This record gives sequence, structure tokens and C-alpha cells, in this order.
Amino acid sequence: MDRVALRGLKARGHHGVFPREREEGQTFIVDLELGLDTRPAAADDDLTKTVHYGVVAEEVVAIVEGDPVDLIETLAERIARACLKYDGVEEVEVVVHKPDAPITVPFDDVTITIRRSRV
Repeated sequence: MDRVALRGLKARGHHGVFPREREEGQTFIVDLELGLDTRPAAADDDLTKTVHYGVVAEEVVAIVEGDPVDLIETLAERIARACLKYDGVEEVEVVVHKPDAPITVPFDDVTITIRRSRV
């Protein structure tokens, strides 16, 4: 399985369980790894035989900016489902970063990582 990766997709969302998170919003960062067979696209040098990562990136940002959810686990699941709808994408790894999470101690980042496949 070949991998197409998108790293550091940034968008402002209103996800979280606290009213302040919902009202003010915060930055979320998403990393993706899409698993697919890129040989047909490479053999014919044909974009239609692979995943258009620009389109995927736009959809992921729209999901982050869209309807709020309480948990980043739910956000990651929505993103994974969206990625798997693209022809040829057999599996996906989604990492959602919440660097401004409302935690009372010093920290660098909070992430959830999920892997999903068509199987």
C-alpha cells in the first residue's frame, strides 16, 4: 500500500465540551496518511487514477470549520469517513491536534490518532 500524506492542515473550529471552546473556537491541526495503490496513476501520469490531495485537504478543513462536536475523537472519525469515500483510498490514518486544549498544566499538544479502512 502506497501512502499519500498531508501534514499540518490548519483550521479554526468550535469543538469541545466547554462553552468557551464552542463560543470562541480554536485552532485544530490535522495530519493525514491515505493508503492507496498509486501504480495506475504513475503508469499513465493521470491524476484521475489517484486521490486529489488538494480536494481532500479542502474537505478536511471544511469538516473542522463545520458543525461542532464535543470530542476530537468524533472529529477524527468524521474526517476518516470523508477520506475513505474517495475512490482508491483503502485506508486512512488521521491525527487531530488540539494545541490550545483547556488544560491547567503546561503542555505542548493533545492529539487523537485513528486508523480506519474499508474492510
